[in-house]
Amino acid sequence: MPTGVHIRDVRAHLFAAAERVLLRDGPSALTSRAVTTEAGVAKGVLHRHFADFDDFLAELVEDRIARVDAQAADLRDSAGTGTVAGNLTAALTGLFGPVAVAIVPLITFRDGLRARLRRTRPTGVPLLAEATAMLAAYLAAERDLGRVAPGADIDILAPTLIGAAHLLFADRTGPPPEPDTVHTMVTTTIAAVLRTP
Repeated sequence: MPTGVHIRDVRAHLFAAAERVLLRDGPSALTSRAVTTEAGVAKGVLHRHFADFDDFLAELVEDRIARVDAQAADLRDSAGTGTVAGNLTAALTGLFGPVAVAIVPLITFRDGLRARLRRTRPTGVPLLAEATAMLAAYLAAERDLGRVAPGADIDILAPTLIGAAHLLFADRTGPPPEPDTVHTMVTTTIAAVLRTP
């Protein structure tokens, strides 16, 4: 492994390597050696920047959660524009990209990672919980604008959309669902609460 080579943003470099391993080989292949080999750095580089591998993985998940937070602001800003189903379809398609789909089982099955994440996120599955909050905030904004029924149970609707979308996207080995498939799921799920102008 190369040593003495300066890497401008080591964390980003290691995160990108971890994502490549996840996409190519799946969550079970994600080890500190696999990440550092993929990144082309000595194994000690990872341990100089993170307490241990679970700390590294927790930071990787937090990085992905920060991306969801940015997406949430964009989705909230789209309230009142386009169609509710179209906005939700685009958000879910963006959310369930290949890396996010691979990270969910990593969180689910890696006890040390889950324990580390529980320190700051005591409930729900990290990443999916933030995605659910993102949809709930958007649906609440649309309800305030009158495009979603006043009595809509957003606390049930948002996780229902996340769960259904996750099932559509969860097969890492096959192609992602067609946009029309995602749109049909969304329109079916929200049909009863949509209000037409």
